[in-house]
Amino acid sequence: MVESEGELEAARAAAVLTPPLSLEGGLAAELRPANLARRVLSLFGNVSPGSDLSHFQLPATFNLPKSQLQMYGEGVYCAGEDLLGRCARGKDSLERLTAVVAWSISTTRPPIFGFAPYNPVLGETHHVSHGPLNVLLEQVSHCPPVSALHATDAAGDVRLVWCQSPVPKFHGASIEAAVRGRREVSLVRHGERYEVDCPNLLIRLLPAPSVEWAGDVRVVCADSGLEAELSYCRTRSFLGFGGDARCVRGRVFRSASREETVYEIDGFWDRTVSLKDVATGEVSVLYDAQQAITNLTTPAVQDHKGVAPSESAVVWGEVSDALLKKDWEKARQAKRLVEDEARRLAKERNEKGEVWTPKHFSLSQNKNGEWECWPLEESVPPAPIVVPS
Repeated sequence: MVESEGELEAARAAAVLTPPLSLEGGLAAELRPANLARRVLSLFGNVSPGSDLSHFQLPATFNLPKSQLQMYGEGVYCAGEDLLGRCARGKDSLERLTAVVAWSISTTRPPIFGFAPYNPVLGETHHVSHGPLNVLLEQVSHCPPVSALHATDAAGDVRLVWCQSPVPKFHGASIEAAVRGRREVSLVRHGERYEVDCPNLLIRLLPAPSVEWAGDVRVVCADSGLEAELSYCRTRSFLGFGGDARCVRGRVFRSASREETVYEIDGFWDRTVSLKDVATGEVSVLYDAQQAITNLTTPAVQDHKGVAPSESAVVWGEVSDALLKKDWEKARQAKRLVEDEARRLAKERNEKGEVWTPKHFSLSQNKNGEWECWPLEESVPPAPIVVPS
């Protein structure tokens, strides 16, 4: 724990920010240890099928040098083109809905088998700006893990509010992480609010180790009466071998006439996804991964004094630095220090009868047991960490 002002300044200066996941791979491939598949399988030798892995502690050698908060944030602020701006610029509700669908696909980044980000500690934050877009995240609950995100643009046209709670479960031959919670995209000027799901992360251990996005996603705008359904799926395979796991298919339709498809969606989220007008047969490109998630720029600290001590890049800075240097023992020790400090603070609160409250969000559960987070401020201020243009 940072105690003095001098230690705080040193920690801020040591904030470690690493390249976002992109189609090029990059960072994780450099960290990959030998016999990775066998080592991953050995981790779950004593885990029973059906077990909840929300608090499963990975050895540092299996960590990406970044927090899950940063991973969520990168899906929003790290993009090669302004897909969010395109949503707000749509000339009609149908064009805006398809733009939101394209943007939602862009948040799907290439997962890497055998690596996972750090589990954020309670109260951890991540605050980054990219051009006019300001993004703020906070870990608002640790047990269960719940992450909140609020993003606004300088013009006030776009507002994102997410509340995400991953629930990973072990199924013997695979691990599936469902992300529960509420994700909303508001196009303020148009008075439209979109509810957006996200796919599950499926890690196959047998017969062939792999990791992929899978499951159904809905994009719903009650204000315009339009919806989209997407399915992230694997093309035909034989006994679990082969097939392309990056396929996405779906359709756009009006809520009042669900059987009548307006557009058909088909493609691969790591290449291109096309949009076919059912009435005219015209086909256009809905999403191009080469433009959206390649050559992504690593965020950088612009204002060291403005970086909060709870910032992910500060909290995990020493761990990430050791991982990048492949100093596995130092990474293990530094990670233990972060986690031990979080446990010490939780014990101290419990002994005092204190209830921790988030700094930037309110948190509640709805009648279905889903977590909901609401930002305490209308807009997100510019951040001390920026994505260079």
